[in-house]
Amino acid sequence: MTTRRDFLRTTSSAAALFAGAPALILRSRANADIILRNGNVFAGNGTASRELDVVISGGRITSIAKRAPDRGVTEIDVRGLAVAPGFIDIHSHGDGSLWEDPRAESLIRQGITTIVVGQDGSSRAPRATGDGKEDDSRRQFATFAQLWSSIGRLQPSVNVASMVGLGTIRDVVIGGKDRPATPDELARMEQFVRAAIADGACGASTGLEYTPGAFAPLGELIALCKPLAARGLPYATHMRNEDDTLIEAIDEAIAVARGAGCPLQISHLKTQGPRNWNKLDTAFARIAAARAAGCDAAFDRYPYIAYQTGLTNVFPVWSRDDSVDAFLARLQDPATAARIKQEALGKVDLIGGWDNIMIANVGNAADRPAEGARLGAYAKNHGVDPYDMATALLQRNHGNVGMVGFAMSEDNLDRILAHPQGMVCSDGGAFAVDGPSHRGHPHPRGLGTFPRIVARYVRERKALTLEQAIDKMTSLPAQRVHLGDRGRLAPTMAADVVVFDPATVQDTATYAEPFQYPTGIAAVIVNGTVALRDGQRSDRHAGTALRVS
Repeated sequence: MTTRRDFLRTTSSAAALFAGAPALILRSRANADIILRNGNVFAGNGTASRELDVVISGGRITSIAKRAPDRGVTEIDVRGLAVAPGFIDIHSHGDGSLWEDPRAESLIRQGITTIVVGQDGSSRAPRATGDGKEDDSRRQFATFAQLWSSIGRLQPSVNVASMVGLGTIRDVVIGGKDRPATPDELARMEQFVRAAIADGACGASTGLEYTPGAFAPLGELIALCKPLAARGLPYATHMRNEDDTLIEAIDEAIAVARGAGCPLQISHLKTQGPRNWNKLDTAFARIAAARAAGCDAAFDRYPYIAYQTGLTNVFPVWSRDDSVDAFLARLQDPATAARIKQEALGKVDLIGGWDNIMIANVGNAADRPAEGARLGAYAKNHGVDPYDMATALLQRNHGNVGMVGFAMSEDNLDRILAHPQGMVCSDGGAFAVDGPSHRGHPHPRGLGTFPRIVARYVRERKALTLEQAIDKMTSLPAQRVHLGDRGRLAPTMAADVVVFDPATVQDTATYAEPFQYPTGIAAVIVNGTVALRDGQRSDRHAGTALRVS
C-alpha cells in the first residue's frame, strides 16, 4: 500500500514545477509532460486494474505501458493507488456558482473533471435574443455558442458539457402560463432545440415537477425531443412524479423517448416516501421492458437517501402557475389557500413529517438562522405552526427557499446504484470552504458524492465492485452524452485522470456539516494539467467547454 511518503517521492523537477519554481533538472531530457508511475490503472471499461505507467503530453494520454521508457517533466509514483479516468458527473448543477468561483473546489476535490449541466429542464441558453450581445454577468446566453465562449473566457477548473433545458425554452417562448403551445410557438421551440444541438448541446432535459416545464403535455415533449434522434442524444428527465405516481411518470418518460426515437435518461431515479419504496421492482421492470422493445433507457442516481429541491415543490403545481408573485398571492387568497394547504400537507405526510424537511438556503439574510434547521423543530422553537412557518419563509424570501427532504430507502439505493443501467450523479452544486461558493447549507452530495460511492457502496455495503463503480462514474456517462474522448484511459484520449486510494477514500461532508472536503483523493489531472496533488490545489485551471459534435 502506498504511503504519503511514497506519493511525495517524485522527481526533483516535478516538485519544482508544481511549486511554481523553475524546473530545470530533467527538462532537457523530458519527452512527456506527466508520467504516473506504477499505478493500478482502471481503464474505465469495467475490467480489472493492471499495474502500469500512464504517460501524458499535450493534454492527451500518449501511452500506457508496463514500464514506460519516457521521461516526464513531472513524474509521480502512485504505486498502490487507483488511477482512473476523471469522474464525469452526468447530472450536475455545478454551473450555479461557476462564474462567481471558477475554482470548482468541491468538484475537483472529489475527482470530478467533467460536469454535465443544463439539467431538470433549465439551461443557461437560450434566452430571448434581445440585443444579442454576450454578457457574462447575466449567466444566461442567447445561444449555446455564446455559452461556450463565456466558459472559454472563464477558464474553470472542470470541463463543462450542457444539455438544453426544455423548461427554459418554454419560458422563453410561452412564459410561466399553464397552457399548451400554439403551432407557431411549438415550431419556434423546436427551432431552439435544433439550434442548441447544432451548437453542441449533449441532449435535452426536462423538470416536470417544476414550472413551466410541468405545463408541457406529452405531444410537446415528443416534438421537442425528435431533433435528438438523428444524433442519438438522450432525453434526460426529472419526471413528473417520483412518489405516488412514479410508475405512471416512468411510462410517460418512455413514451417521450419512443415517440421521439431517442435514448432516455431518467434523472436521479428514486422511490420517494415509505409507501412507495415497494415500487422499485415495477420501475425496473418498466425500464427492462422498454429496453427489450428497442428503447435505450437508463438512469442515474446520487448516493444519498435525501433529495434537495425548492420548498415551493412541496406545494401543488397548479398553485405555481404563471409567476412567483401569483403563487405567493394564492397562498393568501381565501379562494385557494385552503386547497393549497391540504395538498401541501399531503406531500409533507408522504415524506414523514415536517422534521424530514431541512432548510438548505434562503435569500433573505434575516432568515439565515433557519439554514440547516429541520422545519418542524424550527417552527416549534418559534412557537409557530410548521405550515405557517413554511409559507412565511416563502413570502419573506420571494419563493427562494431551498430544502433537503429525507424520504428514500437505503436498500433501494443499493439496488439502483448496482443496476446495469444505473450511473452515478451528484445532482449537486459546486461549493468551497471559503470564498463566494461558501453559501447556504447545501446537501452534502455537492461535496461528497463520488468518494462516497467508493467508501460506502463499494467498501462498506458492497453493493458494487470497484470496477463497476468506476465504470458508472466514467465510461458509461461519457458514452451516454457522446463525450468520445473522455471516460477511458487509453492512448489519444483526453488526459482527465483521478488518482485515489480505494482503501481510504472517504466523503466527510454531512447534512449537519456539509462544508468538508473528502479525503483519499491523491491527484486530479484535467486536460493534462495537474489540478490537485496531495491536497494542494494548483492555480492553473484547465477546464474547457465540451461541445458535442
